Amino acid sequence: MTEAQHQSNVIKWSQQLIIRKKYPELKLLFHIPNGGRRDPIEARHLKQQGVKRGVPDLFLPVAKGKYHGLFIEMKTETGRTSEYQDWWLSELKNESYYCRVCYGWKNAIELIEEYLNEKLSDV
Repeated sequence: MTEAQHQSNVIKWSQQLIIRKKYPELKLLFHIPNGGRRDPIEARHLKQQGVKRGVPDLFLPVAKGKYHGLFIEMKTETGRTSEYQDWWLSELKNESYYCRVCYGWKNAIELIEEYLNEKLSDV
């Protein structure tokens, strides 16, 4: 599976009625479309509008414990983060967001449930 397919599975899971009843906060989960290939003109326009390299893929703007929200960088099971992604994750952690790289959709769903249930070791 590609990273995009893993991410799509997370979004599909979050939109299921039974899951939304259990976690109504998931209505706020969204993708930050900073990646992907674009022609040079569109890339320039998006950069002018604030698109930045390395910003995590998913954001859940729901405060839990000491955190302001949850950022997820999606990867395939064998994926690696870039130096830009590592920088963003570090900076966002410093601003009291919970941030994690998730390797596959199942890993991301587990993290979201742990976060929303405040079951993280440091929430």
